Amino acid sequence: MHEIEKYRKKLKRHIEKDRYRHTLGVMYTAASLAMAYGYDIKKAMTAGLLHDCAKSMPHEKKIELCEKHHVPITDIEYENPFLLHAKAGAVIARKKYDIEDEEILHAIAVHTTGVPAMSTLDMILFIADYIEPGRDKAQNLPQIRQMAFQSLEHTVEKILYDTLHYLNEKSGRIDPATELTYEYYKNRRNIANEHNE
Repeated sequence: MHEIEKYRKKLKRHIEKDRYRHTLGVMYTAASLAMAYGYDIKKAMTAGLLHDCAKSMPHEKKIELCEKHHVPITDIEYENPFLLHAKAGAVIARKKYDIEDEEILHAIAVHTTGVPAMSTLDMILFIADYIEPGRDKAQNLPQIRQMAFQSLEHTVEKILYDTLHYLNEKSGRIDPATELTYEYYKNRRNIANEHNE
């Protein structure tokens, strides 16, 4: 756990106090989920700790960083550069924190929208970011927190459903990746239900 302490000290100097508090919440929630699902705790904690390392970066810098490192940027991300903090975070985790584990980098890159066929770590980070103890705004949080320790896939689907529902009501811009991911997990559940009938 020596590296995690090193990352933590470095990160603390680069993000705001509230964001840092959220980050620690995500790190420990990711560790709890990793324990529950028999996943590597250190990898889950590293992903949790670094998932928002680009969040405080100015929007133009996020775009610049992604372009420089040939990270694809969608039209919706150009219009709403705050969405880029996940992809930019993966670049910073690699360049500034020397993270070489592709699984950790991928989980950081997709932690806001999700992607179809997520890995265990992708799902752990995606869920931990949503349910960490400091979160209190999202609807159905108590139910989702319980679900998280019963099924990662069903929890991802539920979070995506609630997120899309919320953005539709608010007329917020929806990243197509979020819709794609939701459809993927909804279809998987429907297929599983048909098999069980």
